Amino acid sequence: MRPNMLYLIIGALVVVIIALGAYIYREQTRPKGVELKIDDKGISIQQN
Repeated sequence: MRPNMLYLIIGALVVVIIALGAYIYREQTRPKGVELKIDDKGISIQQN
């Protein structure tokens, strides 16, 4: 395997790990309960 390909694979894995960490952090810090949105489309209620 060429060294450039190895760096590409390692870089892709780092990006995936960072994205997964950001997703998990966002899910952990999201408030629990009911989300109520009022906008020009009307009212929407979503349970978290």
